[in-house]
Order: sequence, then C-alpha cells, then structure tokens
Amino acid sequence: MDHNGRTKLAVFDIDGTIFRKNLHFELINELSWTGAFPKEVRKRLTEVYADWLEHEGTYDQYRQALVDLYAEYIRGVSEEKVREASRVVIPFHMKRTYIFAEQLIRKFRQDGYHIIAVSGSPIEIVEEYNRDYLHFDFVFGSVYEKDDAGFYTGGAVFEPTRAKGDVVKTYASEHGLSLDDSYGIGDTESDVSLLEIVDHPIAFNPNRNLKEVAEERGWRIVVEKKDVIYEIAARRGESITGNVI
Repeated sequence: MDHNGRTKLAVFDIDGTIFRKNLHFELINELSWTGAFPKEVRKRLTEVYADWLEHEGTYDQYRQALVDLYAEYIRGVSEEKVREASRVVIPFHMKRTYIFAEQLIRKFRQDGYHIIAVSGSPIEIVEEYNRDYLHFDFVFGSVYEKDDAGFYTGGAVFEPTRAKGDVVKTYASEHGLSLDDSYGIGDTESDVSLLEIVDHPIAFNPNRNLKEVAEERGWRIVVEKKDVIYEIAARRGESITGNVI
C-alpha cells in the first residue's frame, strides 16, 4: 500500500502508448539543434525514422537505432545540457497523446490506482514529461552513466526495456502494491514481460510482434486511428468500436 492508501497498480509504456511520437527521438533532435550533438546527427535521425516509415525497417530496429545514436553522441555531454533540452521539448510536445491512454489514466485516477510508467527513453526527459504533464506516482527511464564531473560516458547503467516485468514486480513489492486487478498497457514486444504479469494486459496499437503474442495469449488488442478507438477480439480478428475502457 502506498502512502495514500492505494494498493492496485496500473503501468504504462510511454512512447507509442501515451505519447504519439517518441521522447527519445525528440530529445536527440533538440540536442542536435542546440549544438550538444553534432548537426549531422539530425540527418542520421531523419534517415532512421524514414526507414521505419517507408517499411525498410521494423519499429524495434528504429527504436534500437535511437538508442545507439544517443549512446554514441551523449559521451562528454553534461547532465544539465540534457535536462535543458528536455525542458524545451516537453512543453512543445506534451499534449500529443492518444485519446485511449488519456481515458484510461482518468479512469485509473478515479478508481484510486497507483500509476507508474516504464519507458526506454532517457530518464531525464521521462521525468520532465511526468513533472509537466503525466503526474504519475513514479516513472522509470533509461539511466546513462556519468563520470565524477557529471558528464555522460555513453554507457547505460539501467535499461528498463530489457525486463519491464521484473522492474514492475520489484517496484510493487517495495511499495506494498498488489498485482491483483492490475493493468498494463504497451505497444511493442519490449512490453510483453510487463503485460504477462498483470491481470488486465492491453496491447495498444501493437506492432506485429506484440500483436502475434497478444492473439496467442488472448490479450485485449486496442487500436486508435484518428479519433476512433477499435477493440479487436484477439483470437477471431473481429473489430468492435465504442467505449473500450
């Protein structure tokens, strides 16, 4: 039980689940604009994004390319530069969210859930997003190593996407939270370990790999297109529109 007396847990991925774009992408873009990263990084960023849009790579390849690009160029950059960039990015992009995610968040708050997010984006921008917009009880993001002077070395010391389920179970245990009647919402295969430990897993706008897992396990599949939300019956492929909370 947390300090507010809540015991039930709801867990969200952020990129592609709450946020319509990708916090990691936007942070790299801003760091390039400010000169913390070389200007040519924007060209490489555009190329990896175009590969995904034009079906020359999968979403997971796109996500990994962002991780690799960030790790390569974050070396020698100060934490304050990253936090400054995050403070620029979030006010501009923070309301670019999915209707379904917003509906779920409102419902969970009304029902007294403890709400957290587990994201692969860097913790600095995830924390800024939470501080300015989400106001969740806690957020996890990727943590990059810093030297004694506060400059990043390029190495990651914590990547929650490697084992989201373990991150959530540890957090729940440490805070006296129950996984009974818990919810998990994610969009890619990196969310599988999270979705398989909650009572109510939701594959939201899933990529192909997550869709296949969700169909096999009978998880809810929800798709949002423009301002319409569809729930797909996992094993039969039928679509249902309407209130899917």
